[in-house]
Amino acid sequence: MLTTIEKVIFLRDIDIFENSKTEDLAYIGAITEEVTFKKDDIIYAEGDISDSMYMVIDGQIRLSRDDKDVMIAKYKDVFGTWALFDDEPRVVTAVSESDSRLLVINREDFVDLLADHVQITESVLKTMTRRIRSLMSRFKI
Repeated sequence: MLTTIEKVIFLRDIDIFENSKTEDLAYIGAITEEVTFKKDDIIYAEGDISDSMYMVIDGQIRLSRDDKDVMIAKYKDVFGTWALFDDEPRVVTAVSESDSRLLVINREDFVDLLADHVQITESVLKTMTRRIRSLMSRFKI
């Protein structure tokens, strides 16, 4: 199991938290949970309620939609990010391709953290805004 310090080191390379200070990453690290999955375990299925974001520590996770691969998430890849911001159903299925260890952030815990730490809210919003602008520029919107 990762210590809080190891979680902070891991989290500073996660793009959604790239604008967060080390102290803020410690708060985020405190609400993460380390979970393990065996090969072929279903982490969540398309249509499931979105309630958590996942970050890969070890292993590989296959994300697919309608039996078509969307991506293979590996070390430090993040999936399910939008679950932290809305409760729309999952749009992909996530299956562990190997024995895997993940860090998980539950939406309720994250929202509670944001309510108590405005600086985290600001840094995450900056990152999300940058992502949306990047997407818009690709489509000339």
